[in-house]
Amino acid sequence: MEACIINSPLGYTKILGDADGVCSVTVLNSEEKVTDIIPEVLEDCVIQLNEYFEGTRKQFSLKLNPQGTDFQKKVWKQLEQIPYGKSISYLELSKQLGDAKAIRAVANANGKNPLWIIIPCHRVIGTDGSLTGYAGGLHRKQWLLNHESPFKQQSLF
Repeated sequence: MEACIINSPLGYTKILGDADGVCSVTVLNSEEKVTDIIPEVLEDCVIQLNEYFEGTRKQFSLKLNPQGTDFQKKVWKQLEQIPYGKSISYLELSKQLGDAKAIRAVANANGKNPLWIIIPCHRVIGTDGSLTGYAGGLHRKQWLLNHESPFKQQSLF
């Protein structure tokens, strides 16, 4: 397994993967040493993440290999269908997966997503439009949603 750490607008980010694909992208809550030489199997991931943060990439094209249960993988596959700049509710996601009553299980699988940003779990919000749990912190979720919004808001202060 190869690893690297990059710096992003939302903090230091650890990427893990091998020839089978990228298996983990996580934002860290601590300062880390940025990797000097990116492993070849992770180069494309680093490039595409940087393009995303620069605003020039809206869709990722990477070989992915997330580890999880069959149900989690099914949820993560569905998350990949949420378009850039759009959001859906946990209830809507559950309905898309065929069982509105599975909302808690779907939310739990969403929270275990190992591929931060690439599998866009940040695009799932509460039914009332509220930001709800996000492993990377709600401030990061808000930043990502603002970053992807077609309507850029200017700060008054």
